[in-house]
Amino acid sequence: MNNISEKNKICAVIPFFNENNTIREIIDRTLPFVDLIIAVNDGSTDNSCDEITQNEKVVLVSYSRNRGKGYALKTGFLESIKHAAYITITLDADLQHIPEKIPELILGLENYDVVIGNRLKNLKKMPFNRILSNKLSSLLLSIKTKQKLLDTQSGFRAYRTNILKDILPSYTGFEAESDMLVKAAERDYKINFIPVPTIYANEKSKMKSMQAIIGFIKVLLR
Repeated sequence: MNNISEKNKICAVIPFFNENNTIREIIDRTLPFVDLIIAVNDGSTDNSCDEITQNEKVVLVSYSRNRGKGYALKTGFLESIKHAAYITITLDADLQHIPEKIPELILGLENYDVVIGNRLKNLKKMPFNRILSNKLSSLLLSIKTKQKLLDTQSGFRAYRTNILKDILPSYTGFEAESDMLVKAAERDYKINFIPVPTIYANEKSKMKSMQAIIGFIKVLLR
């Protein structure tokens, strides 16, 4: 496995939908740790895009309508591959993920292909319904993949970009991230987890419960 060098390009993919209050801050805080940001506007109807200053380090890709997080992630991954990134980071735009932890994700890749920020070490600030869904989905996916997967719903991740072509999501919704883990396990890619803080404020989740459950079941049964 190749060692990680500072000379290797690091790309962050940030999908967003109506995040005008946080998108500028997440980009500003992420920039010091990466060489390129792919911000994917998933059909926002607010002024989120106006908050983004495009330059040689920030690329904006926009859709006129909302297509789903999985679709936006796939778009970002294809852009990262096109830009020849060595490592691809994903994080959400609502400030639930701490960009300052990106170096720890990268270090976690040293002997792995995928690293996921595990929020389930400290559950004090996580709403009970999130704890339940996270633990249940992680258990079911662990059984399916025959690997111990600790936090399968976390979107704070690092990938070796050269594996992305093999695990691109087949689904357009929030289940895409689970789908990618199943594909990674099927191909014997090594998956690592590192602890990250749990951050929940007063933001309203964009995940529709029934739609997410149906999507997750599809991943389990495929």
